[in-house]
Amino acid sequence: MKIIHSPRHLGHSGHVELMNGRVVPAFEKPERVAMILNAIGERPFGTLIEPAAHGLDPLLKVHDADYVRFLADAWKLWTADGRDFPALPSFWRAPGMRTDIVPETIDGKLGHYSFDAGCCMVAGTWDAVQAAADIALTGVDLVAGGEKSAFALCRPPGHHAHAGTMGGYCFINNAAVAAQSFRDRGAARVAILDVDYHHGNGTQAIFYDRPDVLVCNIHADPLQEFPYFLGFADEIGAGVGEGFNANFPLRWGTDYAGWGAALEAACARIEAFGADVVVVSLGVDTYKEDPISQFLLDSPDYLKIGARIAALARPTLFVMEGGYAVEAIGINVANTLEGFLQR
Repeated sequence: MKIIHSPRHLGHSGHVELMNGRVVPAFEKPERVAMILNAIGERPFGTLIEPAAHGLDPLLKVHDADYVRFLADAWKLWTADGRDFPALPSFWRAPGMRTDIVPETIDGKLGHYSFDAGCCMVAGTWDAVQAAADIALTGVDLVAGGEKSAFALCRPPGHHAHAGTMGGYCFINNAAVAAQSFRDRGAARVAILDVDYHHGNGTQAIFYDRPDVLVCNIHADPLQEFPYFLGFADEIGAGVGEGFNANFPLRWGTDYAGWGAALEAACARIEAFGADVVVVSLGVDTYKEDPISQFLLDSPDYLKIGARIAALARPTLFVMEGGYAVEAIGINVANTLEGFLQR
């Protein structure tokens, strides 16, 4: 299994977030990648490669053009006001407000294009975001070219990003970009299996009215957990996409017995769907010691997760999402990949 990675993610450093009413250093930090690379390097997985450049066209297949332009220009607009500190949204639209007009000022734009204060920007953020998308697309290159699997070590993550909205550390939806790219290269049916602790609201929204991409999310119940306003079991798709979105919300304190049952149900849906390829949004913040999560999975459980995904017997692209227990993130990611490869 080839591992795609770029050191350009380091440009997205020194950023902050609003957590429990306080501005704190972001839990999504560069050390996450370093720990994953260290753990992977200790096992015989495969070659570590850098991504190829793919330009913006694949991103524009799933994201609004004005939103992508905003991401590219945001830091310049922020610093043009004489600000030399990280850019963080502090205003948001609410139901009943206008959504069709983009404010002229950077503070208004940040609120227009975000849904929380989890997407902080610094000078190197946009370059890191582009690199992450290229990492996912290089994974598509490999799998569409005949590789059984690949691991796209993306950072920043992507599954909370909507077509025109950032949030939850996510700017460009790497998994959605990859799924669309597989479709564009001839895959008739693509399944996205999101195993992150938090619901992949952006991925769901992007494909919600489409029958060609099945989206399955196993996640914390939005009655208790971020992102709160999507991820309920009755969200099954709309129009021709009805029946092609499946959510498996689980309560705080869920251990592998309950989580594994949801995985089995999600895999059954993927098998019935007849996917040509599977994109796995790989979050390991389901771990019992994750600082911002409330599930109880342990490191050996990730071997079982990888093995069950391998049993789908489909070409598979793993795309990195969350996981914030930095000391354990590498072990848990490596265990998932090892379980997959040893099946």
